[in-house]
Amino acid sequence: MKLLKLIANLGYGSRKEVTAMFREGRVTDAGGDVLYADDAVVHADVRIDGEPLDPAQSIVLMLHKPVGYTCSMRDPGRVVYDLLPPRFRLRNPIVSPVGRLDRDTSGLLLLTDDGALLHRIVSPKSGMLKVYDVTLAGDLRGDESSLFASGTLMLEAEKMPLAPVAMEVLGPRAARLALTEGRYHQVRRMFAAVGNRVEALHRSRIGGLALDGLASGEWRALTADDIARLFDR
Repeated sequence: MKLLKLIANLGYGSRKEVTAMFREGRVTDAGGDVLYADDAVVHADVRIDGEPLDPAQSIVLMLHKPVGYTCSMRDPGRVVYDLLPPRFRLRNPIVSPVGRLDRDTSGLLLLTDDGALLHRIVSPKSGMLKVYDVTLAGDLRGDESSLFASGTLMLEAEKMPLAPVAMEVLGPRAARLALTEGRYHQVRRMFAAVGNRVEALHRSRIGGLALDGLASGEWRALTADDIARLFDR
């Protein structure tokens, strides 16, 4: 693949914009020598403004999603792509959210262009653990932990009970839930079923991967070790 097409496919700009990068000398090799659009160069040796190119495929990003952003490209309000460099929205194939956090939920969100990996994470068969911290409008009544762990709780309009959910009480109106399903608005609906309301919801962990100090609105690309940790039990 021509270097120009490779860089454009990675979302760094249109072909016209990438051509301008070459003309301005912004595309170089690892040693700083200027590259040209038809050069044949190993992907790992290419630099744009001195920075290595994103992987050509199977890139995975971790984002600390703030409240107020949706996991969409078409929402008229703020979307998670606004928090990322424009190239990830333009990349072909696009980097897509792995599952979703609603507008009012913050925390760990993964995005990838790897369809097989995305399916592996979100598939119900994977039993991928997800941990949420919850702040409630009312006091806990005391039996929520045993009810959620029982595997008998039915949500409104559902035909199957929820799989058991582990709950740790953090305070009179605070809890931490560890669940392996991902039903629509599951945590909010669970507390609604026991007469309470979620005021704040934050996802702190997926599998063996946590935010690890990533501040709200920040992102980073995952390493191979990160992805291995994701599937740690």
